[in-house]
Amino acid sequence: MKWSAVPYVAIKALRRNRMRTLLTALGIIIGVAAVIVMVGLGQGAGAEVREQVNRLGQNVVLVFPGARQLGGVSIGGGSANTLTTADARALRDEIPEVIAASPEVRSQTLIVHGNRNWHTRVYGQSHDYLQIRQWPMDSGRMYTEEEVERSALVAVVGQSIVEELFDGSDPIGETIRIRGVPIEIIGVLSVKGMSLMGSVQDDIVLIPYTTAFQRISGRTHAMVINIQVYNEESMDIAQAKITDLLRERHNLSPDQPNDFTVQTQEEVAQAATETSRIMTWLLASIAGVSLFVGGIGIMNVMLVSVTERTREVGLRLAVGARSPDVLMQFLIEAVVLCLLGGIGGILIGVVATEVIATYAGWPALFSTEAMIVAVSVSAAVGVFFGFYPAWKASRLDPIVALRRE
Repeated sequence: MKWSAVPYVAIKALRRNRMRTLLTALGIIIGVAAVIVMVGLGQGAGAEVREQVNRLGQNVVLVFPGARQLGGVSIGGGSANTLTTADARALRDEIPEVIAASPEVRSQTLIVHGNRNWHTRVYGQSHDYLQIRQWPMDSGRMYTEEEVERSALVAVVGQSIVEELFDGSDPIGETIRIRGVPIEIIGVLSVKGMSLMGSVQDDIVLIPYTTAFQRISGRTHAMVINIQVYNEESMDIAQAKITDLLRERHNLSPDQPNDFTVQTQEEVAQAATETSRIMTWLLASIAGVSLFVGGIGIMNVMLVSVTERTREVGLRLAVGARSPDVLMQFLIEAVVLCLLGGIGGILIGVVATEVIATYAGWPALFSTEAMIVAVSVSAAVGVFFGFYPAWKASRLDPIVALRRE
């Protein structure tokens, strides 16, 4: 038999049993489709995480307080009172790479307007905060540095506050009460959406941090300092200078550990996307088990095929076909089955991913590498699980095969 005729004979044999061929390939189709869906949704989730991090601001560095000790036990990072508003001003004024800094103090509290109230987050920030977070205004204005210095009773509110307290009408010039303190609304923020942690970012009230310290929170130290650096290339330099300056300001000796933590926005993004990546490949690995199960199904069906076609194999061997020809014929049948399953799985996986992304509101990214790997694995599964049945067929004795009923 000519080698060029082997693929034709193999494909012709598969076409004679179309239903069995389809059912055999179904295990591979399901496995590949599951892998495509899991990887597509997982990579889409990672992209969404990165996008949300970018919405928090570009070239942002966050400085957190250190851990507080209570009875020799660490309460946890961020619990110590080690950051001050003076630290924030020094970082902004003394480090050339820093263009903005905002000490932050947060409160969860009730705000009141007329006979309506709403429990929300009140953030004390500097006038640089919107620049750092790249958060545009929808209407009105941000409070000024002069208003921060004199602890002005002014606020900028998110869209959720507008909806809950003002039924969507313009709130600028209106007064809300925060813990009994009357504060005038001077601006409304644009819609921001959900945060990485799943909270609504628009459910927020921004006031000068001096007002928050003196009139609302009762705190004396910042919970975090938000910093914006000139460009991405300056991030490492700025991070080192921030660390050195804070150590100097906090009078830490060389053998003392930092009483603060400096973290870049990129590090936050990497941590979030790494979690997403691990979950993606974990789910894809679980889905890949069905590829293995499909391969076992192919081996089983090919063994049955060899048994059913014993006389056919004996006849081919009797008229001159060699054992390698028979081996290659059955091997090609197995590989074709897997490749058909792989291609069908990719098509079904892409459609299923689009449907899930559309109706569930999840982002999805299709990975060319994942598709190539899926088809390659399908072919490998065909070779691996098809070799034994093909080898068994090639070892048949022509005389015994021809006598087989």
